[in-house]
Amino acid sequence: MDASLKADCERCFGLCCVAPAFARSADFAIDKPAGRACPNLGADFRCGIHSRLRQEGFAGCVAFDCFGAGQKVSQVTFGGRDWRQDPRTAEQMFQVFRVMRQLHQLLWYLTQALALRPSRPLRDALEETERLTRSDPSVLVHCDTAAHWRTVNVLLERTSELLRAASPGPEHRGADLIGADLQGADLRGANLRGCYLIGANLRGADLRMADLIGADLRGADLTGADLTGSLFLTQPQLDAANGDASTRLPSLLSRPAHWPDRVLNGRARDGRGTAGRVRAGRRGGARRR
Repeated sequence: MDASLKADCERCFGLCCVAPAFARSADFAIDKPAGRACPNLGADFRCGIHSRLRQEGFAGCVAFDCFGAGQKVSQVTFGGRDWRQDPRTAEQMFQVFRVMRQLHQLLWYLTQALALRPSRPLRDALEETERLTRSDPSVLVHCDTAAHWRTVNVLLERTSELLRAASPGPEHRGADLIGADLQGADLRGANLRGCYLIGANLRGADLRMADLIGADLRGADLTGADLTGSLFLTQPQLDAANGDASTRLPSLLSRPAHWPDRVLNGRARDGRGTAGRVRAGRRGGARRR
């Protein structure tokens, strides 16, 4: 994966700690309006509690990834101008960051899609998205990212369908599977786009070739699950979930720092689970145990 699509906090002006709004919740310990610096942001643009974010109630920060948008805005779009030293840039910079983050996430998906199934339309979409990211700030703040997402998403969906055609799995697009017991489930080739899997038990589940774009994995248990070859999985999705050393991951992604570096329960799983293979229903939820 292109290194420019990975966050480089050393080259960013702490934009993710200022531009977004926080709402007090299980993910954030405080309310913070958009455009106001988090009180934990230091003068050097470093987080003062970075090593203990989860313990301090900021799990949402741990699971956030700008896909390299922060350093692009800081060093390219604004040429290294610091919003603190040049306050006139602040409001526009924060607006641009929110747009850039969406465009860089699209670049991540397009880059993965091209690596899996190259095509001219995907290449054109990547080049157009990259061109947009290099626009002037005045252009970026008015960029219709929603329309661009819709256009690109058609290509990503088609790519997913073609990749999963040989072994299509269950259809759960946008399904409410919050807290579902899917231990050992056969979800190979499943369509889990936009699926709510918050707190779901996916221990030992087989998620190879499953389309996970936009799936909400907050608090999901991925212990022993096999995610190798899964489609459009991102680091923030993993960072919001739970797993351990037995969870099999795509080569592009890393085991989250809060996951144990050992196999839980004293033994490794084979990626298919030990509770038997449970195939989820095709629509309208899953068969629960």
